[in-house]
Amino acid sequence: MHRAWFVAAVTFVTIIGAAAFRSLPGLLIDPLHQEFGWSRGTIGAAVSINLALYGLTAPFAAALMDRFGIRRVVAVALTVISLGSGLTVWMTAAWQLWLCWGLLVGLGSGSMALAFAATVTNRWFTERRGLVSGILTAASASGQLIFLPVLSWLAEHHGWRPAAVTVALAALAVVPFVWLLLRDHPADIGQKPYGAAEFIPKPPPVTGAARRTLNVLSTSVRTGTFWLLAGTFAICGASTNGLIQTHFVPAEHDHGMPVTTAASLLAVIGVFDVAGTIASGWFTDRFEPRRLLAVYYALRGLSLLFLPMLLGPAVHPPMLFFIVFYGLDWVATVPPTLALCRESYGEDSAIVFGWVLASHQVGAALVAYLGGLARDVFGSYDLVWYASGTLCAAAALMSLVIRRPTPTVPMAAVS
Repeated sequence: MHRAWFVAAVTFVTIIGAAAFRSLPGLLIDPLHQEFGWSRGTIGAAVSINLALYGLTAPFAAALMDRFGIRRVVAVALTVISLGSGLTVWMTAAWQLWLCWGLLVGLGSGSMALAFAATVTNRWFTERRGLVSGILTAASASGQLIFLPVLSWLAEHHGWRPAAVTVALAALAVVPFVWLLLRDHPADIGQKPYGAAEFIPKPPPVTGAARRTLNVLSTSVRTGTFWLLAGTFAICGASTNGLIQTHFVPAEHDHGMPVTTAASLLAVIGVFDVAGTIASGWFTDRFEPRRLLAVYYALRGLSLLFLPMLLGPAVHPPMLFFIVFYGLDWVATVPPTLALCRESYGEDSAIVFGWVLASHQVGAALVAYLGGLARDVFGSYDLVWYASGTLCAAAALMSLVIRRPTPTVPMAAVS
């Protein structure tokens, strides 16, 4: 077996460890509201800070990996996640929630974002990139599957603090694996990337990571493709992390469903997300990614429009159908979006994807806050479901108008 698959496996486990914290926000909205009296909008603001930094940190983290190496950046990021989650057990004011839950964990998880998966895929693979990006994207869903039932049980029977400590320990436990087993580049062990015809020397460290990140942004924003990718991915984040991951459990609880049952449904989404994302990576290697994106967003929007009619105190077949359907579509958008970034931006694609991911998280942050605010004002999440479904329909149309890059004709051919 080529060493690239071993590196991909270590990356998969690392993202699972970092995903533990992302399983927690939806479970703690009601416990924090009951203990401290904070409004859902206040708690949602902390989630918004976390989600926004998760995205805004990603492009700089991709550049830092080019400067200092993947292993160092990821090890520090996991340590910061552990610190931020662990400190929450002593908080007494809302600003401390925003600092620990929002700032520290947002910065740490942002460095562990999908730009990390994109960097590993670009360096270690020249073939099967769609499949590998799908597998690594599914790692986040796998983390949700593993941690959600455990964290919901801890939060309900022992309080939210043991759940936060569990997340801190999970992130910290992955650090030795990263330091001992992860490698920055195939050249470090004298191998070619998987599928490469020739040996590729390890490039020298790229200095000026922040400047390079901003320069790539300055260049890419002049293209219509960037804005279409950023716009569709912002809607993707709004309809997944910002909406379902943050507000599905409290919305079901509003309709009388126990928190552990609702969290288990969210975990089942993670089960089918793994299958859907890997399948999407396989499809991306074989079909036009623009059309795949249009189909994914259209189906997601349709399912959200039906969700308000499905919420209730007990699990029933239509709700199970929604869970399976939504799970298959959860982050299936990532492999085709990453493929379009590679197609249009070449060597800078990981950093461009980091900026596109930033828009994903900004969209998620807005809906995480606005969803809680809408619940406080209207007493229901119905308006949020309908608005998100409409936005997904717009994303489907935007996907279809993304242009293919114009091929460059060699001068020799012209002459």
